Amino acid sequence: MTETATITSSPPGTASPPGTAADPQVAATPPAGWSPPTKSRTTVAIIIVVALLAIVALLYAWRLPPFTGITEATDNAYVRGRVTIIAPQVSGYVTSVPVQDFTEVKAGQIIATIDDRIYRARVAQAEANVAAQEAALANSAQAQRSRETATLSQDAAIANAHAQLDRARADMKRADALVADGSISERERDQTHAALMAAEAGVRQAEAGRAIGTQDVRTVVVGRDGLRAAVEAAKAQLRLAQIDLENTVIRAPADGQLSEIGVRNGAYVTPGTQLVFLVPHDAWIVANFKESQTRAMAVGQPATFRVDALGGKVLTGHVQNISPAAGSEFAVIKADNATGNFVKVAQRIAVRIGVDPGQAAARRLRPGMSVEVSLDTRAMGQ
Repeated sequence: MTETATITSSPPGTASPPGTAADPQVAATPPAGWSPPTKSRTTVAIIIVVALLAIVALLYAWRLPPFTGITEATDNAYVRGRVTIIAPQVSGYVTSVPVQDFTEVKAGQIIATIDDRIYRARVAQAEANVAAQEAALANSAQAQRSRETATLSQDAAIANAHAQLDRARADMKRADALVADGSISERERDQTHAALMAAEAGVRQAEAGRAIGTQDVRTVVVGRDGLRAAVEAAKAQLRLAQIDLENTVIRAPADGQLSEIGVRNGAYVTPGTQLVFLVPHDAWIVANFKESQTRAMAVGQPATFRVDALGGKVLTGHVQNISPAAGSEFAVIKADNATGNFVKVAQRIAVRIGVDPGQAAARRLRPGMSVEVSLDTRAMGQ
């Protein structure tokens, strides 16, 4: 029970009665003790839950146990694509460029054309060469038939020579019988013997002529293989000329979008000159993780990534492949670590992440864009 002090005013110079507020003994009396209001059990439980959630959030953000290794993140990641350089295979002056900067093109669509007059003339020249070689091959066939006909004449000559030989032998036999009884002289017998020897020589000569004719036929047959090869070579030259003529029309190798056009009408181009870049619409992510982050990564694990160009839009994907070596192994000039001032540097392992289909925002991905990747390593993968 509290006491209420009544303060009354007194005229100046009049002493306050004992027991009033002006009394020093009454003013020095301490007030009753204060304690905070008692909290309910519900309030205490809410405070404990909030504190636990804050602690869990801090552990998760700092990757402290028990959240160590559950997800791995990196901002060293970029969108990649099949960027193709369109270049001519023949040289000449550009006659037309029917496309514009950043045009959507289909496979086979004409991008540029090159003056083809020289290449058309080369095709005509190659066609004439093919005709000449085919004519030579046909002439070889005719020569073979002519040689074969000549051998028939030589066969007849051989038969005639054998007939002359048979007659000479018969004459010689009669001469031997007549010279024995003195009907003819030795001189006439010698003449008959000489005719026999001439007939034998005639047979040998006819047979030799037949052998020469046979070899002539074989020469024509053997030479024909070379003529056939010449025809094939001429046809190959014709095909090369036709390919060069076709290459004067530069077409898109696949569907995609062009970059800024780097050539105009009248420009002289050579094989390898960069005309334009073609960027197909399929894209993927290449994320470079520290080597210590890849211990639990596997193909097929899910991933999420944020694209700076899309205002932090979150997209999903899956791990497709993991690089077989660190990025430093693919460098042209490798660092020499066999020195006394070695400093250990965490290496990066590239991970290819495929973009999941059915995401509307994925159509806005462009090769070279920066992304932030978070990969869930709890999944077993494939």
